[in-house]
Amino acid sequence: MAFPDRRTVNILLTTVFFGAVCAALYCARRIILIFILTIFFAYLIDPVVKFLQRHSLFFKSLRGPAVVEVYLSFVILIVLAGYSFAPGVARNAVRAMDQLPVLLDRLSTGDIASDLRGKYGWSAEQELRFRFFLAKHKEQIQRLIPTIDRYLSNSALVLVWALLVPVLAIFFLRDGDHIAELLIQLFFPAKRRPRIRAVANELHVMFTRYIRAQVLLCVLSSVFYSGALLLLRFPYAIPLALLGGVLEFIPVVGWTSTFAVIVGIGIVNHSHWIWMAALLGTWRMIQDYVASPQIMGRELKIHPLAAIFAVLAGAELGGIVGIYLAVPLTAAVRVIWRVGKEERPERVHHRHQDGSEETPPVLAET
Repeated sequence: MAFPDRRTVNILLTTVFFGAVCAALYCARRIILIFILTIFFAYLIDPVVKFLQRHSLFFKSLRGPAVVEVYLSFVILIVLAGYSFAPGVARNAVRAMDQLPVLLDRLSTGDIASDLRGKYGWSAEQELRFRFFLAKHKEQIQRLIPTIDRYLSNSALVLVWALLVPVLAIFFLRDGDHIAELLIQLFFPAKRRPRIRAVANELHVMFTRYIRAQVLLCVLSSVFYSGALLLLRFPYAIPLALLGGVLEFIPVVGWTSTFAVIVGIGIVNHSHWIWMAALLGTWRMIQDYVASPQIMGRELKIHPLAAIFAVLAGAELGGIVGIYLAVPLTAAVRVIWRVGKEERPERVHHRHQDGSEETPPVLAET
């Protein structure tokens, strides 16, 4: 037998091809992530587009004009909100950025304990205990400064991505069905297209449920933020609550940005920012380990423990991106496996002349 034989060559070529595809996907991971976020944003806007498509006064049953109407409405809402609240929020944000170096310096030296003692009526023992805690974590506090600088430098790139996602979503909203059908016809033979269309329909339903669960989590966060901000008498309570609800769509970065903005405004306006920080931390634990697994599990038909495991595994493997994609990927694998199992044809046994039976590899085909 010649070496290497044909089967070995096929395995090696398949392995090389698979590795090349994985390397290409890794190199283009940012672009792929943008398109994934674009698809999620299209699913978020799609119910509103369908509503206007059915009830529009001028362009009824026309999808293109309905998409334009939705975007014009959002632009008008953003302009009105920016005109009403943006100047005050921006002014407080600038004051918070100006006071941030002083705050970090007083944290590292422990002098902030005296300020908190005078504001909350702490005893000398409580002040000394807090000074000892700050002195013990002095190096970690000092490392916050370069971390914040790096975070602010990356915020411009995140803003560009955030502006690019709605623009790309226009094409998915207008021609999403045609794009999906074109991809099916391009990559799959005719005999497998009905099965692939069934899988695509199931995935469409799954992603719709996932976005609905995300919206529900955002509403819960917005309600909590508004209640906490009004309770502690923070300025701009409703706009900050709405901002926190919108940022809930972005894992880790969203809630940390909300935390930084709310606590920063509390520091600038001398509000009860320590109590607010404690409330926000408590809500984060409830949201991540109680509300999100329950809601995601109910909508996507997966166990809450599986949702928690998927998020933790995604965080370990892919960081923020892994956290964001872990639950929908888990649900997508479940959908593909279930549809493939339901449509698996019955095994047909062929009997050879020697009495042995041959079973076709239907599992591999599925």
